[in-house]
This record gives sequence, C-alpha cells and structure tokens, in this order.
Amino acid sequence: MSALPSMYHFNLQNMSIINEAIAPCSKCGQQHKVTVYRSINTADNPELKDKVKDGSLFLWECPHCGQVNLAKYETLYHDPALKVMFWLIPAGEISETQMKAITMHTKAMGGYTLRRVNDMGSLMEKVLIAEAGLDDVVLEMCKYVTKLEMLQKSVSAEQKEEFMASVFHFYRSEGEGDARILTFMYGLDGQMLGVNVGWNVYQDCAGILERNPQIKPADGFEKIDADWLNSRLA
Repeated sequence: MSALPSMYHFNLQNMSIINEAIAPCSKCGQQHKVTVYRSINTADNPELKDKVKDGSLFLWECPHCGQVNLAKYETLYHDPALKVMFWLIPAGEISETQMKAITMHTKAMGGYTLRRVNDMGSLMEKVLIAEAGLDDVVLEMCKYVTKLEMLQKSVSAEQKEEFMASVFHFYRSEGEGDARILTFMYGLDGQMLGVNVGWNVYQDCAGILERNPQIKPADGFEKIDADWLNSRLA
C-alpha cells in the first residue's frame, strides 16, 4: 500500500484521493478491503482533520474477529488554510522525483511549510502543532531545552538512560498571550507523563534559533524531529 497514484501531484489544491486496498488482519490473517487516503485535503474533506488528529483515520476493525488494526500507507496531508503539507511515508523511503515535483508545485502556491514524517503519531503531532499556530522547529528546541533541564533537576540516576531515550511529543497549547502553557508527553517507567512549559520558554527558543540561522530546515519535505535537531547542534 505504498505506491502513489501517478496523478498525485496534480491534486494538491482541491481534492482528496481516497482508494481501497486489501490488507490482512494482524490477528486472524484474513484479508479485507480497507479505505486508504492517498491524499488528504482538509478544504475538500474537513471531517478528515479530526480523524487524523485522533488517529482513527488509520485504524480498521476486522469484521471476522473484531481486531483493531493499524493501516500503514503513504499519504499527503494538505491544509490549504494553514498552508502546510505533511507527507507520511511509513517505509521511510521517499521518491525524489515526486518530492521535487510537489515541492516545485507548492513553491508556486507560495508560503507553504513542508514536512516529512514516518509514522502516524508524528503526523498527528505535526497537525496539532500547525493547529496551535506554532513552529515545529522552535518546539523541537523547546523539547531539547526542557529535557536537559529535567535531567538536571528531576530525573534520578536510575531513570537517566530511559529518560534520554524517551521521545517528547507536543500534546496541547492552553491559554493566551504570555500566560500560554505548552504540554509535552513522554514515556517513562511504563507510564505516559506530561510536562508543562511556559510561553517564555517558547520565546527563548525562538530567540536561540533566530541567533543561529544555520539551524533551519532545507527546502522540500524535511523530517524535523529530535534527531534532526541533534544533527544541527553537533
């Protein structure tokens, strides 16, 4: 379920591409038809946005045994109102030809943020970040700074290795103006935990990036995550 339709890059502005595919149930092995969304345009199908944010768009229930399965397939999420495109590529491989074609098409549309992700959770996070009006590069710096501060102040020696391997995900933004609070979620000791940071942290991190212009995404569908930031800070 990974190949994209040949007309993929011609449908960026005004339509979603919805197909059917055959997938095996992870429990009983029976094959069933499932709906796959090769391209998601929130202007054309606004109801799909919430399904992406809660992950339900990629889940299907086996009619034979009732098992809930995760459908892994490539899709391009396009929100014209927010001017973002997020390319989900579960296999981690990207077609340079398609990427260049879509990038050039998007440049003509003007002002778009392009990102590449490898899993459903990362796509959900990028959509939440865009909806909150935040910059994902600044947020990665916020995660980095927050993680270091927590390591020094609140993480035990026994938890250090697991904590450093944990991945912080943006969860929500609450409040307005300088009172705005950002929440990150992460796993530790078999639990999902949350940490709140103030708006001042976000502003400080934006300032760090402004003073270090070399830490910026390249053109095209860049994969912005902790590994990307670490490679820029090394």
